[in-house]
Amino acid sequence: MASEPSIINYDAPPSVMPAYNGRVLAYLTSTLTFITGILLGHFDKNLIWFVPFAMLWPHLLYFFVRHFKLADNPTAREVTLLIDGVIVGCTIVLIEFSLTASLFSIIMGAFSFIVVGGMKLLVLGCITASISLGLSGLIFGFNFNINEPVLVTLVAGIGAGVYVAVTAYYTHQQAKALVKAKSQIQHQREQSISLSHKLAKYLSPQVWQSIFTGERDVRLETQRKKLTIFFSDIKGFTELAEEMEPESLTELLNSYFNEMSQIALKYGGTIDKFVGDSIMIFFGDPTSRGPKEDTLACVAMAIEMRKHMKILRQKWQSQGIKTPLQIRIGISTGYSTVGNFGAENRMDYTIIGKEVNLASRLESLAEPGEILISYETFSLVKDKVMCRDKGEITVKGFSRPVPIYQIVDFRRDIGAGQSFIEHETGGFALYLDTEKVTTEEKDLVVRALERAAEKLKDRD
Repeated sequence: MASEPSIINYDAPPSVMPAYNGRVLAYLTSTLTFITGILLGHFDKNLIWFVPFAMLWPHLLYFFVRHFKLADNPTAREVTLLIDGVIVGCTIVLIEFSLTASLFSIIMGAFSFIVVGGMKLLVLGCITASISLGLSGLIFGFNFNINEPVLVTLVAGIGAGVYVAVTAYYTHQQAKALVKAKSQIQHQREQSISLSHKLAKYLSPQVWQSIFTGERDVRLETQRKKLTIFFSDIKGFTELAEEMEPESLTELLNSYFNEMSQIALKYGGTIDKFVGDSIMIFFGDPTSRGPKEDTLACVAMAIEMRKHMKILRQKWQSQGIKTPLQIRIGISTGYSTVGNFGAENRMDYTIIGKEVNLASRLESLAEPGEILISYETFSLVKDKVMCRDKGEITVKGFSRPVPIYQIVDFRRDIGAGQSFIEHETGGFALYLDTEKVTTEEKDLVVRALERAAEKLKDRD
């Protein structure tokens, strides 16, 4: 006699044997053994009551579990199995320890314990059955009727064998189903990762990271934070757009955005959007190193973008683009509202506030190659960055004129101790940053400069 063969939902698919069917099979085996023993006079005929009990018990337990929605509860499965262990112990006493019938009941019970709960449940089941056997012996007496008819042995043996074989078969089927499910889950996981990386291209990496790590919920919410906002555009782009074919212009613009995005990510900037030839970036959310460090990072990014623009300009000139494209930049620091704006089914992670308007205004006022910053930005970087006072401007949303400053460069890069050299004329562009040249690259750079110098000297 035994019970459920495996941890399977009562509503499991046909390919997996339900626990209900396993219990029915176990009690049916015990019922046939009892009937055979009673007919042969081996068991007490008064035990005939066990037949209807064994036929009804699995069904009653099934409806009880379904009614109280315990089918998926592991504890409930183990408890019902331990109840079966109690019945096994009591039954062994009632059949007076009939050798084969008792042995096969113990085998079926132990098999079910192992399949459902492993060694832990096997130990608990054996303890439960032993306690039940002892108490039943004290109540009904310990009588031993070891010798049993061959037919009883045959029925008990065949029934137990069928039970174990069928249970093992469906356990194997369940294992195959689990392996298949695991494979499908792995495939879906790989698809999800691939899809998430594709979707990440529509979000700033910091925002994507905060969402997929659970740090940020995707819902309509905003907060006030001190941010440093960056705006830039390309001076001369409008004229260039009139000269170039749309396809070539798109390729140039995408190349420019890609180069500038790499610099922005290098310094930890959150890329908000690209509009035409303009870029909007901010520092301070979703990650921040503090207002001063965020502002310094933004200014350092702007200076590197301005320098890198010279390299791009030379590259474009070699491709036949004669229009002198230059970047102009505006930076402002202050409290802004940042978060998800829009509707529940379509959100945009961005920032709003007067500081955004100020940064945009500074960008529009900047000369080609110029970086203009607000007073708040200046106050945070003035000890490391050389700036020039550019007077005051009137900006909508500000009650008083706003002092503005022009960034010259980092103080360490000014004068005789500067780490870089740059020069640009027709047919020649040089940008050398000695701090970024590695020891391995040093000789290559020297030889390149020597070859260039020799060619100029040899020219008539």
